[in-house]
Amino acid sequence: MPRKLKTFRTSLGFYDLAIAAPSMKAALEAWSAGSNLFHQGVAKETDDPDVVAATMAKPGAVLKRPAGSSGRFAEQADLPDLDDEESGRKKARWPESKRRMVPAISVEDSRKAAAEFEREQKRRDAERRKEEAARETERAKRKKLVTKAQEALDTARREHEARSETLIAERAAIEKRIEAEDARWENEREELKDALRRARE
Repeated sequence: MPRKLKTFRTSLGFYDLAIAAPSMKAALEAWSAGSNLFHQGVAKETDDPDVVAATMAKPGAVLKRPAGSSGRFAEQADLPDLDDEESGRKKARWPESKRRMVPAISVEDSRKAAAEFEREQKRRDAERRKEEAARETERAKRKKLVTKAQEALDTARREHEARSETLIAERAAIEKRIEAEDARWENEREELKDALRRARE
């Protein structure tokens, strides 16, 4: 049986967030919070009638509004107007209405909202799995490209080393031939110089 939903609120970045969820843990997962915002004092359960009504109308969906504003929570929200001094004066950490009563929610509506939350959570989980599969595909593709590039580099290095070894061997052979030619020339030159000297005598 689906658990009863509660409404939770927090502020992250430029937005105030709200959600109807069965537990703090479920709310943190839906907000993709990297830490326990409830223990840090920046998230809490709320009984604000407007917020409760908005979240119960879309259980499991993360609703938001510009941070510090008193506007309506919705799935899409504009960024806060940082130049609006009036909204700055009205900004409060937890602007809750104490005069209005929390709207009564029937057992049937509560069950419907809890079932809708579970459907939304399954959709969110499926979306996360899809995103992770896409990231894994991208990682595998990148790994394949890196492996291919590394293999090409290794092949080119081996070919270069083989060519270098061949050229070094050829250079050694040429240097040896040069030395032999120098030695042959030195002998011939000495013989010719002797012959020239004898011819002049």
